[in-house]
Amino acid sequence: MVNLVAALVGLWALTLAARPADEDHTYGHTKSEYFSSGVEGALILVAALVIAVESVPRLFHPEPIDQPFVGLAFSVFGAIINGALAWFMLQAGKKQRSITLEADAHHLFADVTTTVGVLVGVLMVAITHWYILDPIVALLVVINIIWTGTKLLRQTGLGLLDTALPREDINIINGILEPYRQQGIDFHAMRSRIAGQRRFVSFHVIVPGEWTVQKGHTICEEIEMAIRKALTDSTVFTHLEPKEDPVTFQDLELDRNTAEN
Repeated sequence: MVNLVAALVGLWALTLAARPADEDHTYGHTKSEYFSSGVEGALILVAALVIAVESVPRLFHPEPIDQPFVGLAFSVFGAIINGALAWFMLQAGKKQRSITLEADAHHLFADVTTTVGVLVGVLMVAITHWYILDPIVALLVVINIIWTGTKLLRQTGLGLLDTALPREDINIINGILEPYRQQGIDFHAMRSRIAGQRRFVSFHVIVPGEWTVQKGHTICEEIEMAIRKALTDSTVFTHLEPKEDPVTFQDLELDRNTAEN
């Protein structure tokens, strides 16, 4: 049931994220994917809590396992399906940069980890007849699941807080800008953020004041096109400024200091 709920939430998030920008959401709907990854992370932690609640009492009152091999057969069969599905979803998620698909894949991998823990615990109990090994292995599985869920919630939080592009993406942008710097064009006030699959990049382009508007505009178009080509699903904003104006070099922060102007 947990997997079903997670899949339905993921389907809703991906469907909403694919909708084009509209009057009320001019930057698109791609951030909706973070709802799904947040739910996935929370569900994983809930699963870990349930396992812990079941396991802790058995540390003090170990019990024999009823019909272990029947349960194992179903668990292993389900784990094989979940593992294969999770692998394909993770590859697709990385390729499409979809946190929803990656979150769902990690959720399924957590299920596989749980099954491996069950398999190890049951086999150890069957061999040794030390029934306390069952809850001990279960709690070790809980620790791994909590780590997975916490990681997903952290990624969700970073996305909702408009975290900047990763360093490798920034390096690609700087590589595109470097030939223009060698031509005497400068850049500053670069900002970036990620919203689901979409990247947003903005910066100021500083050119000689005697340039025509057309020439400056052409340079900005070239740069924006090069970045969009190198980093797919990117929206690039540029702001043209003359290097002779002192205000150009005051306009660096998110909010311009009007007192200095």
